[in-house]
Amino acid sequence: MCQVCEDASPHAAHAHFCVCGAPQTLAAMRRIQADLDRRRMLGGAAAVLGMFAGFGLGPRDARAQEAGRPILLTNLRLFDGRELALRGGLSVLVEGDRIAGLPAAAEAVEGATVIDCAGRVVMPGLIDAHWHASLAAVSELVALTQDAALVHLVAGREAGATLRRGFTTVRDVGGPAFGLKMAIDRGVVEGPRIFPSGAMISQTGGHGDFRMLSELPRMPSTPANYMERQGVAVIADGADEVLRRAREQLMMGASQVKIHAGGGVSSQYDPLDSIQFTEREMRAAVEAASDWGTYVCAHVYLPEGIRRAVRAGVRSIEHGQLADEETARVMAGEGVWWSIQPFLLDEDANPKADPQQRADQLRVSEGTVRAFGLGRDLGVRMAFGTDILFNAAQGGRSQGRQLAKLARFMPPLEALRMATGDAGELLAMSGERAPYPGSLGVIAPGAHADLLVVDGEPDLDLAFLGDPDANLRLIMKGGRFVKDTL
Repeated sequence: MCQVCEDASPHAAHAHFCVCGAPQTLAAMRRIQADLDRRRMLGGAAAVLGMFAGFGLGPRDARAQEAGRPILLTNLRLFDGRELALRGGLSVLVEGDRIAGLPAAAEAVEGATVIDCAGRVVMPGLIDAHWHASLAAVSELVALTQDAALVHLVAGREAGATLRRGFTTVRDVGGPAFGLKMAIDRGVVEGPRIFPSGAMISQTGGHGDFRMLSELPRMPSTPANYMERQGVAVIADGADEVLRRAREQLMMGASQVKIHAGGGVSSQYDPLDSIQFTEREMRAAVEAASDWGTYVCAHVYLPEGIRRAVRAGVRSIEHGQLADEETARVMAGEGVWWSIQPFLLDEDANPKADPQQRADQLRVSEGTVRAFGLGRDLGVRMAFGTDILFNAAQGGRSQGRQLAKLARFMPPLEALRMATGDAGELLAMSGERAPYPGSLGVIAPGAHADLLVVDGEPDLDLAFLGDPDANLRLIMKGGRFVKDTL
């Protein structure tokens, strides 16, 4: 008798048999071992899921959905992301993760789950074309000094909140968003689709140089600083170095490359009116992106910096509120996108305590109204973005409110198109580097099934977007319900 059986048997002294080798025992042991192996394999993923679930970030379904069963939204008015009108007499048919068609309102679809929208407006999921997923809801001090895990956990929480504000897609234009994107795509956390740029590429002393003055000078043997190691920004001087850094971001999975071509408001040492990167340096980034079938977007405010970027082949100008008429004409003539934000120095502005930064915010705010007018009058392609940054107090809660402000400069449906169909066209410039092949920002056959059903009248105003909890009655991303209160 083996020792285990002897110790376990109440009559061990009289027992002369052992069950350890019995077929039933061996079969049980195999089941136990298989279960242990499975647990070890899933342990890492379970730990991640459990960690995020503790923050309320675990993926959630608003309702049970039957695999393979189509969904038919009926009794609705449709804003399709393209036409500047609300259309009646149609339904929206969703099959899998795509929009299968727009059948007539009276047309029945056999086997479909029918959702009665009760006359409400159905519109595409919103797109924020200038977002910083990892930097929106933390302070600059936290981003510069705290453990990276904290920054990423906050980003995960903010991703879920972003989706539930109706933004089903974002273009991340700087920061360590690759891991967050993977987590969302794999269902570990809830969040929008992310078109990541990776680290922002900056010259020494540029808008993405977050080093303290005590860290200078940088010698050949000096290691990358904290923000570079975390993938927030990377410093490059000279065309060869810019080429290398752009290629690194593409290698990591960037759908587009982001450079800094001028000064900014949020940085400590570069003046707002400075021009950054030579044309040759910018062209190096453009060549790297072009070789991978995608494009470069550039942070820049001033006319000369914008024109230099356009000459170098940059396809999307980020901000640009200080552009003059000549520069706007150049952008329109070259077909360059204007990714613009309603910077109005109001309650939703990124918080700034430094007097010079506040003065720069005022200057940009004064240029914002003129910039929107120039863009519309001269026919520049424009897409909506927020650039919420280092705003720990409210994170992205003003996202919808900022979109609603665009109705001050144009008819509401035109503003809404900037955050749907137009933004989707901007994202499509990533070509084969686009992580989600297919149309975004529109409701059309074959497009991704990203849909909102709203309590609001978007042909009259967009104020309803400021209260998504109350006014977004249904949110669908990729054919799956994120929220449904109909």
